Amino acid sequence: MQQVQHTVQTHGYGLARKHTYDWVVLILLAAVVVVLHYAPPFNRFVGKDIMTDIRYPVKQSTVPAWAVPVISMLCPVLVFIALYVARRDVYDLHHATLGVIFAVMITAAFTDVIKNAVGRPRPDFFWRCFPDGRQVYDQVTGGVICHGKKGFLTDGRKSFPSGHTSWSFAGFGFLSLYLSGKIQAFDRKGHVAKLCIVILPLLLASLVGISRIDNYRHHWEDVFVGGLIGYIVAVLCYLHFFPPPYHHQGWGPYAYFHMLEELEAANSNNAQNQQPAGEHHIGLTGQHHNGRSRNDLESGTV
Repeated sequence: MQQVQHTVQTHGYGLARKHTYDWVVLILLAAVVVVLHYAPPFNRFVGKDIMTDIRYPVKQSTVPAWAVPVISMLCPVLVFIALYVARRDVYDLHHATLGVIFAVMITAAFTDVIKNAVGRPRPDFFWRCFPDGRQVYDQVTGGVICHGKKGFLTDGRKSFPSGHTSWSFAGFGFLSLYLSGKIQAFDRKGHVAKLCIVILPLLLASLVGISRIDNYRHHWEDVFVGGLIGYIVAVLCYLHFFPPPYHHQGWGPYAYFHMLEELEAANSNNAQNQQPAGEHHIGLTGQHHNGRSRNDLESGTV
């Protein structure tokens, strides 16, 4: 049986059209993330005693803000494209890309909502508030009266949770699950090399989170919760499009197997309709065809 490939040219348009509403929702979700990013945070009370613990120096970010979308979305998508070139499976490419972007966007919206609602000062808030070191407090409440740059000061109240970390764990967490399914890391054969491949994306996401603590942009609790949010959303989004990595069909998306089942059912119906009465050799050929189709399905060569 000739190997069937499902490429962008042959199936891409129909697949994208079928998921038009998903892409529209994704665009709207991205717009919501932009609005939330510029929304003012809760103006939490900050007194003189609190300022003692948030007096760390202002440092340049090791991972700049513009690099976060590259790390969380573009890097995984490049891996998806590389595997598409090797396997020519547009179903896998489309659903993996849609899934990882959804994971990151949902995480971003969730993170920004919490950031704005909590309004926790960053570890370097003192120098954002008093850039010249001259401290000014309200004589009645004892609250800070900041005279730093407004934009920099507003960002200083968005410490919890860490957006860099949540985005990174959403993107790399999805990639880790994706790779574990592709290489069948949990096939119970005990190949440690597969486990190293699965852990590598999570390690990279962890390094992003650690850099936020080293740069005094976040407290450790901010990074921990941010990573937890990102990974939980990544798992939910991955399982929406793919079987669990330990499943025997974990190497492909649900849509791919549904398509093969529909194709097999259609071929079976056509064979039955074309089979003349009293002739059995066509039926045997159909059984042989279906048997090979099922074997190809399980091996992932269709």
